[in-house]
Amino acid sequence: MQVIGGHFLALGALALAFAAFTAARFYLVSWIGERIVSDLRSAVYRNVLGQRPVFFETLQTGEVLSRLTADSTLVQTVVGSSASMGLRSLVTALGALVLLIAIHPILVLSVLAVLAGFVAPLILIGRRLRRLSRASQDRLADSNATAGEVLEAIALVQSYGREGDEAGRYASAIETAFDAARQRIRLRAGMTAFAIAAIFLGNLWGLYLGVAAVVDGRITAGTLSQIALLIAMLASSAAVLAEVWGDLLRAAGALERLMELLDARPPADGATARPGAAPQPGRPLALSFEAVSMRYPARPEVAALTGFSLAIAAGETVALVGASGAGKSTVFRLLQRFYEVDSGRILIDGQPLAALSLADSRRCFALVAQETTVLSGTIGDNIRYGRPDASPAAVREAARAAFADGFIEGLPEGYETPVGERGLRLSGGERQRIAIARAILADRPVMLLDEATSALDAESEAMVRQALAAARRGRTTLIIAHRLATVLSADRIVLMGQGRILASGSHAQLMATEPRYRRLAQLQWPEEDGRARVEPAGADRADQDKAPGTRPAG
Repeated sequence: MQVIGGHFLALGALALAFAAFTAARFYLVSWIGERIVSDLRSAVYRNVLGQRPVFFETLQTGEVLSRLTADSTLVQTVVGSSASMGLRSLVTALGALVLLIAIHPILVLSVLAVLAGFVAPLILIGRRLRRLSRASQDRLADSNATAGEVLEAIALVQSYGREGDEAGRYASAIETAFDAARQRIRLRAGMTAFAIAAIFLGNLWGLYLGVAAVVDGRITAGTLSQIALLIAMLASSAAVLAEVWGDLLRAAGALERLMELLDARPPADGATARPGAAPQPGRPLALSFEAVSMRYPARPEVAALTGFSLAIAAGETVALVGASGAGKSTVFRLLQRFYEVDSGRILIDGQPLAALSLADSRRCFALVAQETTVLSGTIGDNIRYGRPDASPAAVREAARAAFADGFIEGLPEGYETPVGERGLRLSGGERQRIAIARAILADRPVMLLDEATSALDAESEAMVRQALAAARRGRTTLIIAHRLATVLSADRIVLMGQGRILASGSHAQLMATEPRYRRLAQLQWPEEDGRARVEPAGADRADQDKAPGTRPAG
């Protein structure tokens, strides 16, 4: 009994060691899974943020988010959970196999020879399962993209009473995803059954050989008991490994989709780019377009700009006018290097824009877009977005310059007021004034105004025009103009059409000499009948703005 008791004490110690190592395995493998997926998500997101707009012309935002969430979660589950079980089963299977070889090597070789016949079909099934797993994740991403697009446009959907239709469209996308998942599940179930059958048939063959050896007297019954126990351990571990293998194949499809985002190359600085070579802030910059031509990758058959040449003096305000599709927005996008020119070049203060790093070149411009973007967070956070280190006093000064201080101070939490997702708690005019304050606070040498007063009422527009006039002082300014008051405030007006410059001059000059501009003026400003009061170039029209809501005299 003392000898037996010693054995049981040893077994007890092994049980405690097993428990400790199991806990360590679970913790370490789970930690590795979380660490890998966290790093992967960060790397993919950082890489996506560096892509140019052309990247998103073929890939929906919902698709990107699905890969960051659903696909990475699947990878996390496999690495942190399935891999843990797989590691345990692999160690158990290898241990059982080594002991079986030590006890009866011929028996083990016979079993392995039987199992080898099942390997090729499993490989073929695994490849098919991997493709189906990728397709299943793709369909799930499509449904997520559909839902995200509709939720972002919920006001439009409800305005036209299309809730039922959109719900049906999402249900159809979900059914498509379900069908793809069902095919994957069916194949995986078949692969699991095939693998388990192969494993147990091989092990039964091994037991049969062991029994035959006992009958022939080559081994004892005790040795057969050992073989039976080890074969049972090997079979159960192999069955778990078959399940884990299915999980790994499914995760491989999801990982492929993540690696596509990670492998997408963001725009790199040119060979001649010199970091830190950007012109110093605090003074206006001269801009020059020299025979610039450009076609969008999504529409290569249509030229967005053709032989576009324009010189803008430092501190000058230039208004770009023309029909939709004339190329006005393309000029802004090329300046910010969202796209690169196909031919020609852009100069900033005499040096090629391409000679600057992307970061340096974009720090030259402050944009106020027609479609105002406000991020979730507080009003103060949004104003200091272009200058995160700005003091509260500087934020308030920028808000006062944009005539936003009044409504902000009237809110219960002032500058700490949350704006909600996409700024939905604010009116369109309030969002636009915050965007103007953001551009003023950023204090960039070149101001890009894409009809920056489009969402304002007449009184707010008059006030914001004053703010923009003040903000333009000491800066070079490019304006996409659709309103008469904006055109009149420019030093020079450039009429564009089909990606070319059709004419350039003051409002009075163009009205007198350019019929295409006159026709545009009559169409866009019918209340003026195309006849605008001519004022000195660059005038701030302070006297006009003293009476909010008034329009320029005809």
